[in-house]
Amino acid sequence: MLQVVNVHKKYGSLEVLKGIDLTIQAGEVVSIVGASGAGKSTLLHILGTLDNADSGDVLFDDKNISRLNATDLARFRNTHIGFIFQFHNLLPEFTALENASLPGFLAGRPEVEVTERAAELLSMLNLSHRMHHKPSEMSGGEQQRTAVARALINSPRIIFADEPSGNLDSKNAQELHEIFFRLRNEFNQTFVIVTHNEQLATMADRTLVMKDGLIVQEVKA
Repeated sequence: MLQVVNVHKKYGSLEVLKGIDLTIQAGEVVSIVGASGAGKSTLLHILGTLDNADSGDVLFDDKNISRLNATDLARFRNTHIGFIFQFHNLLPEFTALENASLPGFLAGRPEVEVTERAAELLSMLNLSHRMHHKPSEMSGGEQQRTAVARALINSPRIIFADEPSGNLDSKNAQELHEIFFRLRNEFNQTFVIVTHNEQLATMADRTLVMKDGLIVQEVKA
């Protein structure tokens, strides 16, 4: 589904990615691990079209998305890609239901349809009692599950997660990890996850180990 061919990236004189080749299949859960500065988040941002490679190609269903213009790329991202970050990035003035609905509204989908889907997702994530609460009224785990609902609202083909459990205690981290695999098993959802959490990394179908801007090892479950 997703293929990366010889991707390079520099920031100034610092070469962060030094020629990455990678293939992600539909329905896979792939973790990316490595020391800080290895290039994990940079690679994730390029895969998710949040950043551009200096050279190389990113192909999605054999379509070279690295060649799309800014408008088409934004449309593609909103339709096909979901994001979950370490810092949930919920808008503080909006409720859980409103936060989860936002990408659907940005896609121009009907308000009733989006709101109903957001409510379904929040219920599935055991947040039906928190739908009308703002982030400040929710726990860290509840906020991150709201971010998961937001990532799923447009039924994306793939979800990119950058340290998704990095700010959670062990119990909430475990629950979040179980949600990812439940979504994969029930909906064939694809995940690419940058993590320092060893438990989450070992649960994945494949673990890619990065060092100095390269993938140096692949470990299959």
